[in-house]
Amino acid sequence: MKIGLAGGIGSGKSYVAARLLLHGIKVYDCDSAAKRLMRTSTQLREQLTALIGADCYESDGGDGANGPGRLNKAAVSRFLLASPTNQQAINAIVHPAVFADFEESGLQWLESGIMFESGANRHVDRVIVVTAPKEVRLQRIMQRDGISREQAQQWIACQWPQSKVRRLADYEIVNDGQQDIDKQLNIILEQLCNKPF
Repeated sequence: MKIGLAGGIGSGKSYVAARLLLHGIKVYDCDSAAKRLMRTSTQLREQLTALIGADCYESDGGDGANGPGRLNKAAVSRFLLASPTNQQAINAIVHPAVFADFEESGLQWLESGIMFESGANRHVDRVIVVTAPKEVRLQRIMQRDGISREQAQQWIACQWPQSKVRRLADYEIVNDGQQDIDKQLNIILEQLCNKPF
């Protein structure tokens, strides 16, 4: 059985993935994989440069042996946040590469901040969503990324509302800083895998 771990930015799904790793469950991180593939895949570099422009990548000063160069995060973020159409165009390039990489990884768990928007749910049998109050999410994003409240709200607005993802998911873990994450995970894992946490 393949299991998806969903949750919007700032929900704390990476923390939940880290708790799983402590118990021998390795989770495929779609965000990290996308960054790695955009850095190392010549094909993705060509497609993204054609879409975003020449400033999509910066030269890393090396000989190219480690891939096509450094992704210009600022340029990509500007393009991504400019319109939903731009976001969809980037996703249409990156997501298929990520899902193919997941299938090749041999892992059973997949973490994605845009599980349903991206179609990642089609690659798993069950979905667990990690949720948190909006204010908690905003504070986490601002602290983690060193950005303004307005910028954090922009990133949240790029994703589906938590309520919509919660309706589509099979299980929910509330990560509000109050409820016990391990206890919630234990209940879900026993149902999914008959394996206590």
